Amino acid sequence: MAQNQEIILYHYSFSPYARRIVWYLSLRQIPYSQCIQPPLLPRPDLKAIGISYRRIPLLSIGRSIYTDTRLILSKLDELYPPSATHPSISPSPSNTEHLALTQLLEFWAVDGGLFARGTQLIPPENPLLSDAKFQEDRKDYTGRSWTPEAVIKNRPEALVDIRGHFETVERLILGDGREWVLGGGGPGLADIEAIWLFHWLSTLPGALPPSYISAAQFPKVFSWIERFTAHERAAAHKVGKPKTIKGPEALERVCKSDFAETNGKVDEDDPTGLKEGQEVDVWPIDSGFKHKDRGRLVRLDGNEIVVEKENDSGVTVRIHAPRHGFRVSGVEGSKL
Repeated sequence: MAQNQEIILYHYSFSPYARRIVWYLSLRQIPYSQCIQPPLLPRPDLKAIGISYRRIPLLSIGRSIYTDTRLILSKLDELYPPSATHPSISPSPSNTEHLALTQLLEFWAVDGGLFARGTQLIPPENPLLSDAKFQEDRKDYTGRSWTPEAVIKNRPEALVDIRGHFETVERLILGDGREWVLGGGGPGLADIEAIWLFHWLSTLPGALPPSYISAAQFPKVFSWIERFTAHERAAAHKVGKPKTIKGPEALERVCKSDFAETNGKVDEDDPTGLKEGQEVDVWPIDSGFKHKDRGRLVRLDGNEIVVEKENDSGVTVRIHAPRHGFRVSGVEGSKL
């Protein structure tokens, strides 16, 4: 069902999280359309399709809306199985060692504080940090100050921490001379999981002081970044540039589509005690936690939360969130 629906990626170009999805789609030769969003709230295009979630990127496949890059990647793996048209970049299901390493790299980069430290290396002279709207938006997003003074205060510790991560990749992952994290002839999902923060920092002017973190100290890491960039650009050229559509057109396409998958069921033994059809709120607990999506619970298991709601156009959409890193709570007073 999913492969008959159009993929629409809602993002903005300099989002390091969005690059994870763009790279995946390119390397797997999966075509998509994109709806470019402003880096700051509000985002009326997302509100129109029925989303309160504030993080970027979002991905729609028909009327199924997927949040969080971890869930998006796993869903694309599931809904677009390997084929001659869409070659796999994920470890073989039978290779538990590679599967484990890929998952550990995901936890390391997303949950392990790597990104949080990386954002503290945005140069204090960056114009964004002098923009009061940007400061307030990112404070709402993360719960911490984004003033230039706060960035300057945290920068020395962040540099030491990030340098330690560069050393880990240089010595422990690429130290034996391999070109890709799991070996082989090209980048895989494990490379995406490991490289995205390093790639972002290496392309952010002023983030990394050359005397402390550069190709001189970490030749293997910077060569890896160059190889990955060249390989992904070639793949992107082959699959073709995504069509850019405006919010109203994206909304129309979503509303005229079907769901990408069946809704599943609610686990009767789930510790929350929530029931199918119950009105619930869903939100991330690490960042963007002030923005909750409310809807009828249609799926709940150890991996995923799915709620169903009507958007402002009166069309029912399903919002998918991962269980990890998100909270689901019944709405007080709601009835089945």
